[in-house]
This record gives sequence, C-alpha cells and structure tokens, in this order.
Amino acid sequence: MVRSQGSCVAIRALSPSSSIPRCAGHDHASSAQYPKMMQLVVRQHGSFFKNLQEERLKRLKHRMKVYFDASRPDHQEALRALWYATYPNRELHGLISDQWKEMGWQGRDPSTDFRGAGFISLENLLFFAKTFSISFQRLLKKQGGERAAWEYPFAVAGLNITFMIMQMLDLDALKPRTFVRSVFLQMLSENEWAFDLLYCVAFVVMDKQWLERNATYMEFNDVLKSTRVQLERELLMDDVLRIEDMPSYSLLS
Repeated sequence: MVRSQGSCVAIRALSPSSSIPRCAGHDHASSAQYPKMMQLVVRQHGSFFKNLQEERLKRLKHRMKVYFDASRPDHQEALRALWYATYPNRELHGLISDQWKEMGWQGRDPSTDFRGAGFISLENLLFFAKTFSISFQRLLKKQGGERAAWEYPFAVAGLNITFMIMQMLDLDALKPRTFVRSVFLQMLSENEWAFDLLYCVAFVVMDKQWLERNATYMEFNDVLKSTRVQLERELLMDDVLRIEDMPSYSLLS
C-alpha cells in the first residue's frame, strides 16, 4: 500500500465540497426540504434545546481536535481495547506488532495511520465494535457478497470514513453552510452519540455500495464519495429526525 502524503491516511480523502446545495438562499433548496426546515426552526427557538445543542457540539468539536498520541496511556489503552473488542480470544503481543495488519492497518504500528482523522477515528471504530458487533465482524471479515481480490483495508477505511463525515458536517464553520449540518445538530441535541452512530451507518453503507459496484481498492475514493451522497440524501428526508430513522440504519446489527 502507498503511504499517505496528505493530512489523513493512505486512501486519499475527499475534497471538502458537498453535493448538497448551500442553504444561504432558499432558491437553492428543494421544496421537499421545507417541512424539515420548519421543524428545525421551531425546535431551535427553545433555550434549553439551544444550550444542550451548543454544549454537545462543543464536546464533539473537542473530540475532533484531539490528535492520536502514541505516548498517552489513555490512547494506548484505547488501542488495546479495540484489539480485544475485535479479537476477544486472541492475545495482543504489543502495540507495535504484525498482528495489526490483520485488522487492516498499513503496518506494524497503527499509530502512524491516524494523522488527520485523529483520536476520534479510533473512538469511532471502538464504538462500532462494541455497539454493533455483528456488523463490525461481518465487515472486518469481508463476509457476504462477491469480494474483490484487492479489498479495502478495514481499519484504514474506518479512519477515512471518520474524516469524510467531518468534512460533510462542516462543524468547524462559524455559520452553517449546508442544511445537512443543521439537521445533524438537531440529531446531536437528541443523542450525544449521533456522530458515532452516523459513523456506523456510513461504514455499512460504504460496504454495501462496495459490493454493489464490485469495487476494488483503486475505486475506494469513488465509493466513499457515493457513500457521502447517500448519507446526505437520507439525512434530508422529512421523516428522518434521528440517526435511527435513516433507512440505512436497518443495515446494522
């Protein structure tokens, strides 16, 4: 595999441009989005709702800014936790070991793969492994469907999914530039783990599209881009008010 030359990991990250129209002018928004816009406006007038949303957004932004630090004991422990959540009956020989390659890291030392995705990408993988263990193991072991000879590396793909979601939600912008962000913030106010749940949905959507396209490693970026489009489409559906309402959430088990 080719090492990353950018800010993220081996598989090149997407550009920050979104396929969803900007919400600065209503002429760019689909008329089907208006009912959902009205719901958001009504909810956001409540001071409790607004304070809760701001508090959770602040915590999420903090998580997104934490770089993985191999010298930190808590980060080391998180890596070990990921190993034993993934392989509960196998002893880990060390934080630097050829064993990590089996999970889809690029080399013996997974700490070198994080880069732009940061510590939150490890938290996302661990959340996925513990919350939806059946789906996690199925994707890890590449079960189901006709697989390519050159498959995507599981762990590295997970880091890129985290990075893609951060770009899609554009949470660091001073003002919302996409309606997708506004929708997500409402979901975050309902559930503090909305980002992690969205990550899990994104992973199974990516794998489903991978199989449908009979994709190979070199097509990973195209699959990731179409995954983003699918997520944006589902988030903007009128009856989707929580991550659990997304049609693709049903793929998780």
